[in-house]
Amino acid sequence: MPTILLIRHGENEYVKKGRLAGRLPGVHLNETGQQQAQALAENLKNAPIKVIYASPLERTMETAAPIATALGLDVIPNPGLLEIDFGDWQDKSLKQLYLRKLWKTVQQTPSRMCFPNGESFLAAQARIVTALEELCQRHRSKDLIVCVSHSDSIKLAAAHYLGMHLDHFQRLMIAPASVTTLFLSEGQARVININTKQVSKYAS
Repeated sequence: MPTILLIRHGENEYVKKGRLAGRLPGVHLNETGQQQAQALAENLKNAPIKVIYASPLERTMETAAPIATALGLDVIPNPGLLEIDFGDWQDKSLKQLYLRKLWKTVQQTPSRMCFPNGESFLAAQARIVTALEELCQRHRSKDLIVCVSHSDSIKLAAAHYLGMHLDHFQRLMIAPASVTTLFLSEGQARVININTKQVSKYAS
């Protein structure tokens, strides 16, 4: 099974202003996000990466693009890496959402949360873990692959492989353009690092 670099997309105006972009189309990296994507490409240009997958939303594809250019690879969209479907909460500000009764559920018992007309955290975790496991089956044990995704999706995946209960996944922090490294094999899973700006020695 391969080593996976789970990368969160760079900054966009929704991140900057504290709004849930969700799966809205047309959310692009801002200037800071573009700089972050270029820095990732510089950091990874000598890594032996075999393939680059990304959530098909613009901000993830734009984060993956400079990495792909630096390595001479294509970016392969993968819907399993998508952002959570926030349903009616999409495009709302966090300040608005803080006032809702369900906010406590999101923060304290997310295993019980299903976003109105959207996805549950349980379903989202199952989706991204399934996607990662399926990608692993396509690659050899020594391969290094990149998956560009979203904050909550990466936190849910990391929590799963750390053996954390879903209700504790909010304790993890995933910054824009950060790298979380997973090593998955037939009999074990290792979380090499979380939320770092440096490429692990396992990726060199």
